[in-house]
Amino acid sequence: MIQLIQTYLPNVYKLGWSGQYGWGTAIYLTLYMTVISFIIGGFLGLVTGLLLVLTRPGGVIENRIVFQILDKITSLFRAIPFIILLAFINPLTYLLLKNTIGPTAALVPLSLAVFPFFARQVQVVLSELDGGVIEAAQASGATFWDIVGVYLREGLPDLIRVTTVTIISLIGETAMAGAVGAGGLGTLAINYGKNMFNNDVIFVATLLILILIVLVQFIGDFLSKKISHR
Repeated sequence: MIQLIQTYLPNVYKLGWSGQYGWGTAIYLTLYMTVISFIIGGFLGLVTGLLLVLTRPGGVIENRIVFQILDKITSLFRAIPFIILLAFINPLTYLLLKNTIGPTAALVPLSLAVFPFFARQVQVVLSELDGGVIEAAQASGATFWDIVGVYLREGLPDLIRVTTVTIISLIGETAMAGAVGAGGLGTLAINYGKNMFNNDVIFVATLLILILIVLVQFIGDFLSKKISHR
């Protein structure tokens, strides 16, 4: 097996598995950026999406001012292409981390890219829930947090689906962040593949990203179906 890799994928073999630019390190950094930025951006997106539904006209805690502010902020960040966002928030990244290069620095733009995308997905899912369930909860004297729990429980299967879509999109953005030195599979594909005309490195990096995406899709579909059939 190793001999085949040496013969047909020589540049892939030279990079090795460990070390600063090894394949194992690249996979770890891609997962690190994906998981941490989703935890941060996903939490912000979930809260924002919930508030957009709760404060909308006719919502449980209708508040036009809060709704309009959150709606405009979400739309603004959604409209900025990720590669431009990377450069645009460099001052904020430096202010927070005293650095603008590397996987940890990439967490700031990645989280800000996730938050509006996920917020809109959550808003759509929760807006399409049966209003009768919410009204029944209100009529029975449910508290604000009880109603939030009803929204989350009723929308859980679809929330898992949009989480899957968001993580898949985020994996692609981590690869894009590699163009500015964030590390991970994107950095290998660009710096050691494209820039050095090593097509085998580009091929393997792309293949590994596709495998990650397929795994996320499989897990997301499995969990969504399992919960839906309860």
